[in-house]
Order: sequence, then structure tokens, then C-alpha cells
Amino acid sequence: QVQLVESGGGLVQAGESLRLTCAASGVIFRLYNMDWFRQAPGEQRELVASITSGSRTNYADSVKGRFTISRDNAKNTVFLQMNSLKPEDTAVYYCRAYRSTGFDYWGKGTLVTVSS
Repeated sequence: QVQLVESGGGLVQAGESLRLTCAASGVIFRLYNMDWFRQAPGEQRELVASITSGSRTNYADSVKGRFTISRDNAKNTVFLQMNSLKPEDTAVYYCRAYRSTGFDYWGKGTLVTVSS
């Protein structure tokens, strides 16, 4: 019943922008912390950005100043605005919903490819 669905990935050129969306259902969304992770080919999955249930944010050093995470609790949605994209941003991007007192949930991912 719980479902996270990412969308917004695609193929762009270096320097362009994308906005990823993660739509959640089956959870009391406002109570959850949300993360965006990514996994590049041949690499480990890494945390890109996080936003708590109280809307506090944090970012990986590699994306600071370029990416912005936000949430719309009325729409059960979290966003990742990605600007000034670089080829090294190429990865499958996943959203994660979690609470310390409960289970965590993952989406299936959306592919972002940035050409040089």
C-alpha cells in the first residue's frame, strides 16, 4: 500500500536543469523525513539531499549550491531541483521516506543522464 514514485528524470546536457518529483502514498507524509539518494554506474549509492519532517535540509558537498530539496505536504510530494548539472551527476535517483520509530520506504528510481 505504501508507494513512492519518482519522476522527472531524463537526458540533458551539462549546465541544464531538471526537477525530480517523488510522490508518496499510503503514509502520513508530514511525519516522515525524506531523502534523495543516487547511484551512478559502478558506484555505491550515496545520499544527495535530505529534508526532515520539520523541513530542515542538508546536502552532499558535491551538490551544495546546485541542488535544492523541498517538500509539499499538502501534495505528499518531495522535489529535487537540480541546476547546473554535470556529467558526474549521472545516476539513478531514489527517494526514501523514513521515521526513526518506523519502517523506511524506497522508490524504484528515475534515471538522470547528463551528457558532456
